[in-house]
Amino acid sequence: MKIWAHTLVKNEERFVWYSVSSIVNYVDKILLWDTGSTDNTVSILKELKKKYPEKIELNLLGSVTSDEFTKVREDMLKITKSDWFIVSDADEIWWSDSIRNLTKTILDKGTNIESIYTPAVLLVGDMFHFQEERAGKYNIGGKRGHFGLKAVNRNIPGLSSLKPHGQWGWVDGDNRMIQERDPDKLLFVDAPFMHASFLQRSKNRILDSKVPKRDKKYKIELGSEFPLDYFYPEVFFEPRPNFVNSIWNTIDFKYRVKASVLTPLKKIKRRLI
Repeated sequence: MKIWAHTLVKNEERFVWYSVSSIVNYVDKILLWDTGSTDNTVSILKELKKKYPEKIELNLLGSVTSDEFTKVREDMLKITKSDWFIVSDADEIWWSDSIRNLTKTILDKGTNIESIYTPAVLLVGDMFHFQEERAGKYNIGGKRGHFGLKAVNRNIPGLSSLKPHGQWGWVDGDNRMIQERDPDKLLFVDAPFMHASFLQRSKNRILDSKVPKRDKKYKIELGSEFPLDYFYPEVFFEPRPNFVNSIWNTIDFKYRVKASVLTPLKKIKRRLI
């Protein structure tokens, strides 16, 4: 059974090296497609392609609108030759045990299930803080919290990409979201990944704003602090090219002041609604 990965990027220079490097040794191929990056992302993608020429299929598409995003996902699906594919975006970084667990589950159980969901650790503010689980909005199979659809069976009848970026999802031949199909074929696996969706992902906030919907994802909030002995994904400590920047910046005074005002209000809202 073959496993590919889909990674669609734009202005992701801070985390894309770590994201791709964290999964490349556990899949048969990565479709690494860029949709018009204007920061240093393309240089990093080319370096990744040079390092893993047999594993990475690099495609520089140029600028893509929110509506065209759906077709790009569909185009990725059409050329996928594997039984399963993992959806791993450039702001998602995996622990080795997690991605190993996910791929092993696919190999062991993939003929009997259709989709796999895993927990996410949502960074907020910087690399040293995370958002409380109560804030997680994903609701499926009676579970609510920080988790996401991470692996899809390519053989779901009529599988296709539907709706613009922001509402997009995978559907079957009846335009039914795959998470709404047979609940017995959905599997939750304890294989967490670290998610940097709420952080700055490009060189600066201006370049981040060039990516559709990203401004809405950026969070100003005081998260819980990781313990000093917290075990981060291994890839953060592996050798990297000089032009791949460190991600260990801490929140500044201005952010902290604003977050200290907003965070209590957000927590009250989460508990009342």
